[in-house]
Amino acid sequence: MKKKKKKKVRTTHKKARALPIKNWAEDDRPREKLVLKGRHALSDAELIAILIRSGTKEGSAVELSKKILSAFGNSLNELAKASVKDLVTFKGMGEAKALSIIAALELGRRRKAADKDKEEKIITSRHAYELFKPVFLDLPHEEFWILVLSRSNNVIRKERVSAGGVAGTVVDPKIIFKTALAHLGSGIVLAHNHPSGNLKPSEQDIRLTRNIREAGNLLEISVIDHLIVSNEGYYSFADEGLL
Repeated sequence: MKKKKKKKVRTTHKKARALPIKNWAEDDRPREKLVLKGRHALSDAELIAILIRSGTKEGSAVELSKKILSAFGNSLNELAKASVKDLVTFKGMGEAKALSIIAALELGRRRKAADKDKEEKIITSRHAYELFKPVFLDLPHEEFWILVLSRSNNVIRKERVSAGGVAGTVVDPKIIFKTALAHLGSGIVLAHNHPSGNLKPSEQDIRLTRNIREAGNLLEISVIDHLIVSNEGYYSFADEGLL
């Protein structure tokens, strides 16, 4: 009798796919968790997962969010500096998802700025810095802003005067005083940022401040201070005796 040949059984080891969020327990799904337990119950990664909506075949939106956060030192402040180009380098991140993250973090920054504007009276350089800090936070380029003040140093308006590149921005004193005069200001506080983090004023910064102060004297609009701002702190011309 002929022996029957045994059929060879081929075994394949498929890589296990991550369990999609929709198959998680309801309490563990970020959106449902937000509804049931409130926004404070969610981790940063879970909140970001709600923004990006989906992950990859290898991992859920939460796992993708954790990977992105880890790449930025688990710091939302560092993540806020990321560009679309930075974010789309992660597998599973398209332009639409990247824009959602950037838009959400920008809204948070603007909320901080709006809250600070409620501190209306400028008494010290620190008060002015607290108003400007949210404006300059994480900016990769230089911008020049002013506060227009009333006679009693209450803030009438905060406005950007110019924006430039990493190395500097062009400021026209005429635009500064046009804004101050339009809002019947009696004083102004100047501010610009140094993306490099270096708070030392350049010769150009000193010369510009002097020219604006002299023009203000002619118009009877006092230059109260000029701040150089970075993510680490600020430099005050008034505190250092340069005004």
